[in-house]
Amino acid sequence: MKIIAIGMNYSLHCQELHADEALPQEPVIFMKPDSALLKDSKPFFIPDFCEQVDYETELVVRISRLGKNIAERFASRYYDAVTVGIDFTARDLQRKFRAEGKPWELCKGFDNSAAIGDWVPVERFSDIQQIGFHLDIDGNTVQRGNTADMLFGVDRIIAYVSRFCTLKIGDLLFTGTPVGVGPVRIGNHLEGYLENDKVLDFYIR
Repeated sequence: MKIIAIGMNYSLHCQELHADEALPQEPVIFMKPDSALLKDSKPFFIPDFCEQVDYETELVVRISRLGKNIAERFASRYYDAVTVGIDFTARDLQRKFRAEGKPWELCKGFDNSAAIGDWVPVERFSDIQQIGFHLDIDGNTVQRGNTADMLFGVDRIIAYVSRFCTLKIGDLLFTGTPVGVGPVRIGNHLEGYLENDKVLDFYIR
């Protein structure tokens, strides 16, 4: 199982963190190792190697078929469920690595940095590019997005990624975060929603 993640896929978020950069012309891809996965409502422990960990709320897609060089028009055949996930980011490390012109996988791929909620069959939604999602922390909505605002839609991403690496059953696709990212603190209670259904619920330790 591999975790494929998309950076800079919502224009307002690009302005939020990368105001000095142009919008990407192709999907921005990075990977997380399988050890990054956090599920079953287990708590997230803030690591000791950074000063600031930010939440990035995303729609996560589960790959259900083996595929390589998938045509965009057929991409919808290759996933069967969606959920809300959190791409935890060691933000101070990311700033340091970017300033030094170095790769920044470590700030994204550390243990338990990819939290996921309960899976919802994709048939539940009439259009994967019309799904609203949001994150509440301690009962307050802190981030809200809709897949309609993606720069690159799910099917486009799958077609693009599958040119470079084979997609396998059980692979996860984190599709990018909208505007509104921010830090988590010990004791925070995170709840993620697809439309009005809570699918993610855990604490920061």
